[in-house]
Amino acid sequence: MEYETPLFFHVMEYAAQADRDVVDMVSGNPDWEPPEALRDGLREYADFDPDRFQYPPSAGLRELREEIAARRGVDVEQVVITNGAGEANYLAMARALERDRGREILLTDPVYSYYPGKTTMLGGTQSYVAADEEGQLDPADVRAAASEETAAIVANSPNNPTGAVYPEETIRELVAIAEEYDAILVSDEVYDHYDLSGRFTSALRFDSDHRIVTNAFSKSLAITGFRVGYAVFPPHLVENARSRHMLVNVAGSRPAQYAVLRALRETGPDYYERNRALLADRVETFTDALDAAGAEYTTPQGAFYVMARFDGYPGTLENVEKLVDEAGVAGMPGEAFGDSRRDWLRFALVTPRVEEAADRLASYFE
Repeated sequence: MEYETPLFFHVMEYAAQADRDVVDMVSGNPDWEPPEALRDGLREYADFDPDRFQYPPSAGLRELREEIAARRGVDVEQVVITNGAGEANYLAMARALERDRGREILLTDPVYSYYPGKTTMLGGTQSYVAADEEGQLDPADVRAAASEETAAIVANSPNNPTGAVYPEETIRELVAIAEEYDAILVSDEVYDHYDLSGRFTSALRFDSDHRIVTNAFSKSLAITGFRVGYAVFPPHLVENARSRHMLVNVAGSRPAQYAVLRALRETGPDYYERNRALLADRVETFTDALDAAGAEYTTPQGAFYVMARFDGYPGTLENVEKLVDEAGVAGMPGEAFGDSRRDWLRFALVTPRVEEAADRLASYFE
């Protein structure tokens, strides 16, 4: 079996080796500060006794799992702490396929490229349901694509790469479709704190044995390097997920989990509100420049990303490299996200140089 390395790594390496200054708009690494309580937690941890530097419980620190369970309205035994949302999605998709209800994973197009890669790695087959021009998913299209071979439906809201936020009715219907076909809805909600529309709905709102919710603190606390995520499983699916997690990772980072726990307990809503406001300002700045450049673009309702299409400049890897060399801006090729956005480019707004990047693009394409 051959695995394809995601294009993210190629583009980041190409930009890093460029002979000129480049504004990095490739990956979703927040450039703002994590909560002060998180730093305090790390400092405190450094002085703990040696036993606190040993393995934590494989499923995660009990106190952190209890905090998450209380916030999400689930039983603590349903929560598994993972190595970021990446492992959470891997475990969720694995559990869906292990039920032997089929080998098909329904994905959206455009798609976050790690989902197809995980599907291949787990021995599943990919099928795609096209989102509309704004990135919204029509449940009727999902139902038409589903079959007895469908093991899982993977949904991401707020969405990477389109920035779409699915309304409550869409999430309700996706849960219902999973139930109808005895499949699992895998709801990746890692950008839930970056809902700019005010209409984000978690799949946990709908009680069902046919949905697994995944999340992480990578984005919400601006700590992508800490790799602390989690998955919420139905009770009958959690035990094997714990076993797979233990066999793959043994356990996660104990200091990182402790620092996240302290941050959750001591960080007020104003922290998240400031970051959403910062992101909203960047969206306005960047899309104004895209208007000046005559580009077509998606206005994100959430997450960190803007997709843009420039006339006569398709979103190929070759054109992304050309943009690095000639404009000094690094984005992602649309072809990395599926067939439907091959003419587009994706830019991550997690850099303080958004305005500078916008000016460079406007000048380059004018």
